[in-house]
Amino acid sequence: KRMAKMYAPLLSELGLTYPQYLVMLALWQKSPELLTVKQLGKLLELDSGTLSPLLKRMIANGLINKARSESDERAVLIALTNKGHTLKEAASQIPLKMCEKTYLTEDEFTQLTGLLDKLIKTTQ
Repeated sequence: KRMAKMYAPLLSELGLTYPQYLVMLALWQKSPELLTVKQLGKLLELDSGTLSPLLKRMIANGLINKARSESDERAVLIALTNKGHTLKEAASQIPLKMCEKTYLTEDEFTQLTGLLDKLIKTTQ
């Protein structure tokens, strides 16, 4: 929770909330590959009740599009818009700014986030 609060002012400059930032990170990492809503939910550990309204707001903000898969109409694909792709460059400074806010080096911040991810995965 504290980390999310620290991110908030940096992300508000980009017009993103912390959960939206996590969605964008996942999409940027997979781009140009598309993710299904189901894959995105699993990756971010968000249920559809949380993810669906979040994605609707991101569509309304012009960051992403969604469409039914042609090969499997049950699957809904999420794609970045041009605006979503463009935002990646501005967001690339976020990790460095977080290092400054936490007084950690880039290596320490990377190690911290890696350890937190590991903790989350091992305590599920």
